Amino acid sequence: MQTVRLGRTNAVVSAAGLGCGGHSRLGMSGGASAQEASRVVSAAIDLGITFIDTARLYGTEEAVGLGVKGRRDQVFISTKATPTGGRPGREGELATPEDLTESLEGSLRRLGTDHVDLFNLHGVMSAQYDACVETLLPELKRQQAAGKVRHIGITEAFGVDTRHQMLARAVPDAHFDVAMVGFNLLNPSARRTVFPAAQAKDIGTLIMFAVRRALSHPDVLRDTVAKLLASGEVPPGAVDPADPLKFLREHPGIASELEAAYRFCRHEPGAHVILTGTGSVEHLEANIAAINAPPLPAEISAQLEATFGAVDSVSGN
Repeated sequence: MQTVRLGRTNAVVSAAGLGCGGHSRLGMSGGASAQEASRVVSAAIDLGITFIDTARLYGTEEAVGLGVKGRRDQVFISTKATPTGGRPGREGELATPEDLTESLEGSLRRLGTDHVDLFNLHGVMSAQYDACVETLLPELKRQQAAGKVRHIGITEAFGVDTRHQMLARAVPDAHFDVAMVGFNLLNPSARRTVFPAAQAKDIGTLIMFAVRRALSHPDVLRDTVAKLLASGEVPPGAVDPADPLKFLREHPGIASELEAAYRFCRHEPGAHVILTGTGSVEHLEANIAAINAPPLPAEISAQLEATFGAVDSVSGN
């Protein structure tokens, strides 16, 4: 397993991180129990993964706690809390410091640990950012001083913030040690708006959306690329609309589009941990192999940049 230094946290962790959200949620979206899902977590550690990302919202913290039991010192655990209250009558309102503390305590109980290595404000929108810094960040600092949180992070809502408006503000401010950013070969805009500033501030990055529905469902990919051609974000004639990523699949140095997607993210300057989520150990093994693979051939990287380099309107979901 390849490792990376996660920015100014100075933690050395696996380049492949187990993502416990997404469409699979360790298989729990398909009906797996927490006990069954915990076996994926345990297998991930056996395979060399040391970075595990979960969240209260995902419903997988209990599974992570079961999977790391007796092995807590082998892993770097990241979890999250949304910046809004979410309680009856308060939906959409900013969470209070007390709400945040309650969320953290619940996460610690479900994870079966006395501290988390990284605690993130989850899915923060640009309009929420100032209030989060003023109201919630001081409470996170207090919990850090108490030893319950080692490092503090922030994650964007890439599904709706495809242009990284929030992180374009947060990363230069450098209030947070780690940022979770959406990045993939269909929307590489973070290489302009996020990664240079993150490198300058030595902020660790977690890459989500490396592979989403558009990269695993051909019909979704065709629809997505059709919209990008219509908007002019993808130049006319740059791809075959019926099979947009055929040039990846046909290259002798690339095993599949999905392998290419992970390799694309792994070797981007400023990208640290590449998150991959699944409920299948076999699938996880294949994804780890792709993340550990060499950079894409130079001619493929150039073609991807010429084709999708200007895209910033889709997430790939």
